[in-house]
Amino acid sequence: MSSSIDLSHHLNEVSRSQIPSPLKQIFKYMEIPGMISLASGLPNPSVFPFESLAVKAFAPDANLDPGEMNASGSSGSIAFSLSKYPFENEPNTLSTALQYGTGSGSATLTSFLRDFTARVMKPGYTDWAVLLNCGNTDAWSKVVGLLCEKDDYILIEEHTFASAQRLWAPICNGVPVAVDGEGLIPQKLNEVLERWDVEHPGVKRPHLLYTVPVGQNPTGATMGLERKKQIYEICVKYDVIICEDDPYYFLQMPSYVLPSQRHQQNGRAAGYSEQEFLDFLVPTFVNVDYQGRVIRLETFSKTLGPGNRLGYFVCNPVFEERLLRSTEVTTQSAGGWSQAIIEQLIVSQWGQGGLLRWMKGLGEYYTIRRDWMCDFLSEEFDMESSPGATELIATAKGSGCKTPYFTFTPAKAGMFLWIKLYLGNTALFKTLQIAGEQDAEERWAEKFWASLIEEKVLLVPGSYYVPIIGSNDERMKSENGVTFFRLTFAYESKEEMQLGIQRMARVFAKYWSE
Repeated sequence: MSSSIDLSHHLNEVSRSQIPSPLKQIFKYMEIPGMISLASGLPNPSVFPFESLAVKAFAPDANLDPGEMNASGSSGSIAFSLSKYPFENEPNTLSTALQYGTGSGSATLTSFLRDFTARVMKPGYTDWAVLLNCGNTDAWSKVVGLLCEKDDYILIEEHTFASAQRLWAPICNGVPVAVDGEGLIPQKLNEVLERWDVEHPGVKRPHLLYTVPVGQNPTGATMGLERKKQIYEICVKYDVIICEDDPYYFLQMPSYVLPSQRHQQNGRAAGYSEQEFLDFLVPTFVNVDYQGRVIRLETFSKTLGPGNRLGYFVCNPVFEERLLRSTEVTTQSAGGWSQAIIEQLIVSQWGQGGLLRWMKGLGEYYTIRRDWMCDFLSEEFDMESSPGATELIATAKGSGCKTPYFTFTPAKAGMFLWIKLYLGNTALFKTLQIAGEQDAEERWAEKFWASLIEEKVLLVPGSYYVPIIGSNDERMKSENGVTFFRLTFAYESKEEMQLGIQRMARVFAKYWSE
């Protein structure tokens, strides 16, 4: 295994120009034994108004079965506390957590996460680095600030996370690449890059790919290892950096099987081992990265709570050093409360094995919820598998009609179902077309969404995820005669989820029967 190659030519002008914060450099001298500091602007911790913090948390192997969890949400818990000053050789204190510090954050937590990454992700080169951040939104902002110049083009999936593109849209242009049930299509990526100089003469070729490869938001698609390898080699060929935004990585699931076919199910057995869990997880882009051209965005938002605002980069040392320079003058560091609490939980209480057991339980938890939603859909619509594909086709219940309402691929990770609606046989769509409506699909979707809200069930319109491809919010043209909506199985109770699907089915029946 070799070290990363020199990719510093990808740094933008601002990033290349950033220098270390002189104030942050002082901290290393303060750590010298016997040093008396009359230099820094640190407030005195004696007047921090927090004396101690007591925390009760789930045990790593707590019962997370959503049908069996007790009122407190757990069948097992642990308790720990954080004091203001060192107590019984415990270095993790509130006086440190709430104080200014280095941009790299807690060395103990960073070391733990590096060991965890080495064990789970197995990066494909030797000199990779870990750097804490304030979650993946903050991380993506810093990646754009690291690599992108004004009017650059960014390679993105044809349905992509809305907040991510809203960040770069004011300064860059999106280049949508087609996807299928397994995510980004390698051949389509290659076509875009191969034809770039012909179709965009004189325009700099894109050198950054943004992808959510597991449980993709909004489509729910999960990319397999062979596809990742193909995409990586294309990026090597055309010198493209891959930003791997992977918040749903540990929420991977076995394939969904319709209730009528449950005897065919071959998912993971209950009680499978930690190693079996690791073997089940699809390897990451970082794992196939032998040059250091992947910047992985890892977060605790979907596993320990988004309000922690805590995540970390995995990247080559050149990018890590420049991202640290940016951190010093923007967020300064990840939040002290979050670092202290998460460090105490996963380092001191759970340990490496405990964190893995927790992640394994979360995957099982969301698998049950995914199955609930898909089962409720099969109760309200006739459902059959698409020949030779992983898609399910939903038609009117009991009508014998084979005209599809919608199709979807059951998620193999994450929190979402992405349904594709076929509008051609609805009276409203035909009326809009006859009237010469410029974007009949969008107008139809707006009216359908309003009807869903009247029925008191809320979905996310697919238009939220249409790529922005130019200035003034210019969007990619949608496919003729179809529209999309995103459903989540992550939040509502089983009873509320079932009621919501029933309400949704009534709106479908109304629009397809008129």
